[in-house]
Amino acid sequence: MPAMRIRKAVFPVAGMGTRFLPATKAIPKEMLPVVDKPVIQYGVEEAREAGIEQFIFVTGRGKHVIEDHFDHAYELEALLTAREKTRELHSLLESLPNTGSVSFTRQQKPLGLGHAVLCAQHLVGNEPFAVVLPDDLMVGQPGALRQMVDAWRVIGGGVVVAAEEKPREETQRYGVIAPGVSRGAVTEVLGLVEKPKPSAAPSNLCIIGRYILPPEIFAELERRERGAGNEIQLTDAMARLLGKMPFHAVTTTCARYDCGDKVGFLQANLAVGLARQDIAPALKRIVRALDVGD
Repeated sequence: MPAMRIRKAVFPVAGMGTRFLPATKAIPKEMLPVVDKPVIQYGVEEAREAGIEQFIFVTGRGKHVIEDHFDHAYELEALLTAREKTRELHSLLESLPNTGSVSFTRQQKPLGLGHAVLCAQHLVGNEPFAVVLPDDLMVGQPGALRQMVDAWRVIGGGVVVAAEEKPREETQRYGVIAPGVSRGAVTEVLGLVEKPKPSAAPSNLCIIGRYILPPEIFAELERRERGAGNEIQLTDAMARLLGKMPFHAVTTTCARYDCGDKVGFLQANLAVGLARQDIAPALKRIVRALDVGD
């Protein structure tokens, strides 16, 4: 059993969100709402449920709105208090991590996910940590990261990634696992390939946006070797840890919605909305009334 807990989570949120222009010209894509909460808040809530105590955001230019979201808005809170809008006030306060638990650092150049994680090294220190990509909205109980942390404890540490089976023609969009022995939802990882052509993919088990990583990953990222897309790929750094420590993939029971994609974002809004008792009846009537055609 690992002596250490997973206390820290890194949120890489420096992307420009070009697929959502013009909406993301002035608003970070992570602040786009799924129903009534920004995408990033779902990721933070998932991490908090998994026992995360320190939230590290790797940001870029124009992302100060994320900082503001996870801070007190005293004028708004005072107004809601004066008007006795208790429910609305609670919705603001429940999103706030504990004082001193949030840190921000900048990725000054868009050099890839591996580089973004490397930018957080001084805040993570010498302990295992999680990485949460907020574009991947994971819906379910227990949360995806909670399931991964539980598996990490049973396995005895090392690297744990979330994985999902994809159609083979989609493998070129993901890091793909060469699988070993599977025990329930946990699969041994024998190899990794970043964004392979479908014909070269070792399986259709693809890595999605949740990771538990040991501090040794930073030594691999420090090599700053370029991979697919001429970027510093996290998958390449993880692959160099194979054989040095336990390495497993967890297929969670959560539903995943790709909020970095327009259709996936709309799907997430529908799915989350239809699961909400306060709005589901009206939303169902609207959906049924739509003449979608072919």
